Amino acid sequence: MASYLIRRLLIGIPVLLGVTVINFFIINLAPGSPADLYLSPTATPEDVARTEAELGLNQPIFVQYVRWLTQLLHGDLGVSFQNREPVAQLIGDRIGPTLLLMGTSLVVAYLIAIPIGIFAARRKNTAADYSVVGASFLGISVPHFFLGLAVIYLFALQFGWFPTGGMLTLGRGGGFVDRVEHLVLPVTVLATAIAANMVRYVRSSMIDAFGQDYIRTARAKGLGGFTITNKHALRNALIPVVTVIGVDLSALIGGAIVTEQIFQWPGIGLLTIQSIGSRDYSVLMGINLIAAIAVFAANLLTDVAYAVVDPRVAYA
Repeated sequence: MASYLIRRLLIGIPVLLGVTVINFFIINLAPGSPADLYLSPTATPEDVARTEAELGLNQPIFVQYVRWLTQLLHGDLGVSFQNREPVAQLIGDRIGPTLLLMGTSLVVAYLIAIPIGIFAARRKNTAADYSVVGASFLGISVPHFFLGLAVIYLFALQFGWFPTGGMLTLGRGGGFVDRVEHLVLPVTVLATAIAANMVRYVRSSMIDAFGQDYIRTARAKGLGGFTITNKHALRNALIPVVTVIGVDLSALIGGAIVTEQIFQWPGIGLLTIQSIGSRDYSVLMGINLIAAIAVFAANLLTDVAYAVVDPRVAYA
């Protein structure tokens, strides 16, 4: 296992380097210039050219990338063109809220989806199974922005049960109850899509496990349904489920851009939208780099989880 992990880490270095190259060139192909943030609308072309020279934006893209990479190797992600603050500090301030929102959404979604998926698998081709499958397709099909606006209108504007957005209420100190109230609606939106997707995988994996010979043997021995389901079938059905969890974990850092925008949640997703609108290239590069590392780490953890879940999986 140790040698496998070392190889994966070494392979990850050129992969992450390639991701930064692609991201840097794509970001710099966008129209406009960050120099516009420093100037008034009445600035002359000469003013724009002078500002770009001061920021180093007049140099060839390759030279700009090498300069950015050199700063990165020294632990510096650069400075935001918009806020004049270090990019590392901006991202650090936003990672906490994103991890809170996405982590809570994943936990809630899995606590709902896994039992429901098992329930549907045990009642295959019944009305209950069809209802679960239909509800899961509905949850996947409804766009985040539509569901988000719907729950805001219904539960925030009509009933007044929850705040419309943000992370805390001014004047209330941001206590635990206040934080939970602000989490309910965005978590509902995110958990709906995550749970709907997970239900389908759990159901499919469990149906496949229930059809295996070892399950028929367990039933012939007279084992109870609870023991058969949770001790024998579920353990062997976890490989596809772990794969989906690994994909979901990679979204922890990237956040949910649409949902954070709708609910004005001060996380990485909202920062991404703001940086795109202001052509803040340095912040976008930092976010893309952190997201790429998160995806790589999630895939690595998924591989390790395979060996934990299934002893037959071994890495040399």
